[in-house]
Amino acid sequence: MPAPVSAPEERDPATVRPTGSYQRADRVWVYRGGTWCAGVVESASERAVTVTYRPGASRGTAADTLVAASCLHFREDADPVLDHGLSMQDASARCTCTGTCVCNFGRAG
Repeated sequence: MPAPVSAPEERDPATVRPTGSYQRADRVWVYRGGTWCAGVVESASERAVTVTYRPGASRGTAADTLVAASCLHFREDADPVLDHGLSMQDASARCTCTGTCVCNFGRAG
């Protein structure tokens, strides 16, 4: 599924997933800087979702805490930088870091 074509405020509210429905390692699109960016959920609650995402085409990442209704959308496509060809669950299982993760598997240790 490619990135959404409409801005968050143009989306049908009935198609927006509730914030509490997101889980760790869910692939998402994050709306930042007027564009949808590939991201991964790090944590979620009923009120907010913390995501790591790629702002633009760079290999760098950013992290932010958002509300789903304003700027998140489920993503099916794999991202070569964030997903590394592994599910996030597999990546976390392969990570052997303690404290802050430095192995680039996409897990925030």
